[in-house]
Amino acid sequence: MTGRGIAIKLRAYAVHVFTALGGVLAFFAAMELCAAQPNPVVVFIYLAIAGVVDALDGPMARRWNVLEHAPSIDGAKLDDIIDFLNFTFLPLLLIWRMGWVPEPAVLWILPALVASLFGFTNTRAKQSGDGFFLGFPSYWNLVAFYVGLWAVYFGPGPAGWALLILAALTVLPVRFIYPNQVSAAWRGSVLIGGSVWFAVLLAMLPFYLDVPEWIMWFSLSYPAFYALLSMYLDISQRRAG
Repeated sequence: MTGRGIAIKLRAYAVHVFTALGGVLAFFAAMELCAAQPNPVVVFIYLAIAGVVDALDGPMARRWNVLEHAPSIDGAKLDDIIDFLNFTFLPLLLIWRMGWVPEPAVLWILPALVASLFGFTNTRAKQSGDGFFLGFPSYWNLVAFYVGLWAVYFGPGPAGWALLILAALTVLPVRFIYPNQVSAAWRGSVLIGGSVWFAVLLAMLPFYLDVPEWIMWFSLSYPAFYALLSMYLDISQRRAG
């Protein structure tokens, strides 16, 4: 193997190492959750960094053809394990740990956990060719962020019902756009809007649980756009097909 070939292979395996960083961040978040008085802001910081890693590793893997040059590691399986930890298990554990849903909390949280297990193992969940996820794509890290705020503004009841509704959407045959794979006509709006929204959430973090209610409602404008666009593109594609 030439020097260039070795460099290409090392670069491919480096992408796997980069993906695995998400597991390290999950461990740090779990350590914070095990503290006597966990700080949700610290947990969200770890999960936010993990979200950045998750957003970057897929495009890197496709750009550098990791599947061909580092085939001994199943990058998709590695990504799914880490995504389940960071975007389902730990956020739901945070909701339970902070008491953001009514007691007994497990009755509100376990449906989301089980639904997400089926979502992650559904072979049709990622419809990359069409630019969709089948079912709510287990963004429980983002849900947890808002659940904490709703628990402060409205009490634990509405937060619990939100979990149940999203758990049902996880296993129902509804589709949500896959931001990195959505049609080119909308990809710029989705990715730029998502980046701005992410920046808004980061700006809210230092004041988390003390954020004025109007800022919370303003920050929901992008999720509303995402949900409405998902519905529009799904219906349009089904009609065309």
